[in-house]
Amino acid sequence: MPTLPSPSARQRRKEARPGELLDAALALFVEKGFAATRVEEVAARAGVSKGTLFLYFPSKEDLFKAVVRETIAGRLDEWNQELDAFEGSSAELLRYGLHSWWERIGMTPASGITKLIMSEARNFPEIAAFYEQEVIEPGDHLLRRVLQHGMDSGEFRPLNLELAVYSLIAPMIFLLMWKHSMAVCLPADKQFDPKAFLDSQIDLLLRGMLATPDTPTERTAP
Repeated sequence: MPTLPSPSARQRRKEARPGELLDAALALFVEKGFAATRVEEVAARAGVSKGTLFLYFPSKEDLFKAVVRETIAGRLDEWNQELDAFEGSSAELLRYGLHSWWERIGMTPASGITKLIMSEARNFPEIAAFYEQEVIEPGDHLLRRVLQHGMDSGEFRPLNLELAVYSLIAPMIFLLMWKHSMAVCLPADKQFDPKAFLDSQIDLLLRGMLATPDTPTERTAP
């Protein structure tokens, strides 16, 4: 006669289900998009019934929102706390922020959420509005804090914060779109190191492209 799981084992299994459902949902949303993903598929991939899924998440929209909160919005809370405790220069803070963004989001399955939002926002304005509220606005605020930190310390010149944040966001969006589009199609010799790309972007932002008086330049003979 088979041995039934102990009550404690069943409890551990029950507690693990929301996380398993979120992992399955994230994978399917990134693979298929929001519209094409069916809750039955999510439940099957997580190894539970559709009814069990609905016990935790009443709708596909609720499931998607939970995925975003778990994989992206939560990271923004972490970075705000780290910014408060950061003791280095503003340039170091900027570099740390972009590198850790790549490690915590860009390198993970959650990196595909941005492409999903950009491709399906028009058809699903509710989830687009949710993403704006939970990710874009807090992310914008966080980047403004980093830039303001540099201006307050005298490391950065006065900036138009409303526009300057897009100079930080643009390379991040490029990496996400590249990863989930052209990168999967091109051979290894056409790929590039994301962190090296971010370092190049940071260098351009911090130093600009114009030569300064103390920058060596090549001169042509008269």
